Amino acid sequence: MQRNFRPLFLFTLIALGVTLGGCEDASEPAQKGAQQVGIVTLKAQPFEQKVELPGRTAAMRSAEVRPQVDGIIQKRLFEEGRDVKAGQVLYQIDPATYQAALKSAQATLVSSQAKAKRYQLLVESQAVSRQDYEEARAASLEAEAAAEQARINLRYSKISAPISGRIGRSAITEGALVTNGQSNSLATIQQLDPIYVDVTQSIKDQLALRTALANGELEKAGKNQAQAELLLPDGSVYEHPGTLQFAEVSVDETTGSVTLRAIFPNPDRLLLPGMFVHTRLISGVRKQAILAPQQGITRDNKGEPVAMLVDADNKVVRRSITTHSTSGNKWLVSAGLKDGDRLITEGLQYIRPGDTVNPVPAQNVKESQETTPEAESEAEPASLPAAAADPQ
Repeated sequence: MQRNFRPLFLFTLIALGVTLGGCEDASEPAQKGAQQVGIVTLKAQPFEQKVELPGRTAAMRSAEVRPQVDGIIQKRLFEEGRDVKAGQVLYQIDPATYQAALKSAQATLVSSQAKAKRYQLLVESQAVSRQDYEEARAASLEAEAAAEQARINLRYSKISAPISGRIGRSAITEGALVTNGQSNSLATIQQLDPIYVDVTQSIKDQLALRTALANGELEKAGKNQAQAELLLPDGSVYEHPGTLQFAEVSVDETTGSVTLRAIFPNPDRLLLPGMFVHTRLISGVRKQAILAPQQGITRDNKGEPVAMLVDADNKVVRRSITTHSTSGNKWLVSAGLKDGDRLITEGLQYIRPGDTVNPVPAQNVKESQETTPEAESEAEPASLPAAAADPQ
């Protein structure tokens, strides 16, 4: 029985050896071949850094229309929601009592002036005393002031617009009683062209900006320094650029922020007071900025941003970086990357630091994405994709 099994056993060993040899031969090309990765060669370039800040629109001027005399409203002489001119009559108060008061004051004035003139002649001939003449002259001046006050009250019976702008709804109708000094306004006029946009910036970001300018990391944007761009609530860009007017001189104790005010043209009255908007302001220019595609920036297990690069020997190098802000689909990198670095954006899941790779131009980064965009936010987003391979 042993003689019969012996040739079969030897044949089995030989076949197994051939099979294993074939597997080894098939695996040799895989061990010798380098992993192909897609790379982007980074280039330093001038970059206008912008900060996007939330804010609200506010009317350039706002005036509440109030009565300055008492009376009954006879007419409303404007159309709600329309533009009015400064000095335009808005309401007519019943003027009858004020007309009568003016006539009475004028009559008193004529009488007192005549008396003062008579006493002036008589005092020269000593027919009246000097004191009587002085009292008559004082009464004449008082009557003149009373007549002027009566004319003012009559004029105030016509309630006029204090400023030019767009008037809102009327709080009263004809027949309503109004009084001087009442708490409720009759209507509100707002000047909408141009219009203010008040935005807030944290004092921390403002100090960081000043430090970057002082250290030479940023340069002032020159004439464009005060330019501003507005993003509407629907995400569209407002067609008219604005200018930054001033920054508040004090910090809000509750929020730790500073208020900035920009002014924008509003010829079409598209912007209304109270709208929530975002404003982009040019904060400076980086002469040698590095913009890295987001596909090539990951995070390690500690949450720190890292990049995988290809060195001169086509070996993978892992490098920790510092990101400043986003710009479209790119990161503005402030430290860790330099001009000429070859950043891996494809094949990250197949490589580790030290691997030899075959770099080819990346296909997941479009040419249109490599143009120099404008920084959209000074704040770094909360998350980045996790690193596919972490040697730690």
